[in-house]
Amino acid sequence: MDKILRNQIIDLIKREVVPAVGCTEPVAVALCVAKATETLGCLPEKLELRLSGNIIKNAMGVGIPGTGMIGLPIAIALGALVGKSDYNLEVLRDVTPDAVESGKKYISEGRINILLEAEAPSNLHIDVRAFNEDQKVRAVISGSHTNFILIEKDGEVIFEKSAGTESSGTETSADPELNMQMVYDFATTAPLEEIAFILEAKNLNLAAAQHALKGEYGHCLGSTVLHFGERFFGDTPVAHAITLTSAACDARMGGALVPVMSNSGSGNQGITATMPVVSYAMDIDASEEQLTRALILSHLTSIYIKQSLGRLSALCGCVVASTGATSGLVYLMGGGYKQVCDAVKNMVANLTGMICDGAKPSCSMKISSGVSTAMMSAMLAMQGFAVTSAEGIISDNVDETIHNLTSIGRDSMQATDKLVLKIMTCK
Repeated sequence: MDKILRNQIIDLIKREVVPAVGCTEPVAVALCVAKATETLGCLPEKLELRLSGNIIKNAMGVGIPGTGMIGLPIAIALGALVGKSDYNLEVLRDVTPDAVESGKKYISEGRINILLEAEAPSNLHIDVRAFNEDQKVRAVISGSHTNFILIEKDGEVIFEKSAGTESSGTETSADPELNMQMVYDFATTAPLEEIAFILEAKNLNLAAAQHALKGEYGHCLGSTVLHFGERFFGDTPVAHAITLTSAACDARMGGALVPVMSNSGSGNQGITATMPVVSYAMDIDASEEQLTRALILSHLTSIYIKQSLGRLSALCGCVVASTGATSGLVYLMGGGYKQVCDAVKNMVANLTGMICDGAKPSCSMKISSGVSTAMMSAMLAMQGFAVTSAEGIISDNVDETIHNLTSIGRDSMQATDKLVLKIMTCK
């Protein structure tokens, strides 16, 4: 693979695999509020937010870091009070107990109005209007979690650009058109020094898991499997992977003030693409090079799938990220390209159709389903077994199989997405 193409892929990974504090949907809303507040130059007297359905869905039940609270209002208030847009997806890293109390007061004063933007141009769309006396600021994020497309003050446009494509909102003309062969070739042949940066995903997400195992976050699935699961799961690589992956998710969904490494705008996807691979590498005492290449393979596979699926959809992101993870597991097991493709087909045959009903503590259970399926799919592939084109939506070609998955999640499940949001908001 030539250096120009390698550099394009590296740039793509570095844009898609980034640190984030808290669930990326409420954090993106806080980021947009912070930018509007900074542009206004003072704390807004009123904030009006018009949000796409998927943003509302993914922010309703998730813990906000450092607050002990869930949902959008506290994220919005803190974005205005202490948010710094320069921090991007770590916009809330300066949250303090005093700031939380100020945020509660801001909410109680009725300063925040949240509206559903039913005809939003993107599944990921955040339109913030900030008001103070006779001043008005508008800030809009669309397409991806940090993709500002409009900043306007008192009717004057300060910044404006196209929203980009629906697939992610961050593509550039230099982005390569990925396929599974390219993903595999890059992960297995790129000079090690060019891809060693991916090890920071291990550092951040393992630290988040370890933090959760020392406390009580979310549904405590990680610590439950660790302390009470041996009778049911045994002392096995699957149990270890479920423990660490779900624990990191527990911390993130439970509002722990710790950063995780995200993938394609999702912390849970970053965790799921990372921790099963890290856990198994630790179990087999893999070399640093093996771990590095396995993590690149996992994360880049996830990015490839998300390119055609879109940032937010009715399809649970753990399906995407655990498909990436199974690729990394196959590599660590000594498999080659054929086995990777077989494992991907096994994953698509199993997990397609898992719905996303918002970010919340119980995401750790869905992630654990993805982890166990990733291990099972890798094992089957290593034994020469793969779901065939005679079965369901699987094609002989792995890229066609992936696009069968993404077309279902992107197109066919739109009605499901609307019904899920209706159920969530009318309970």
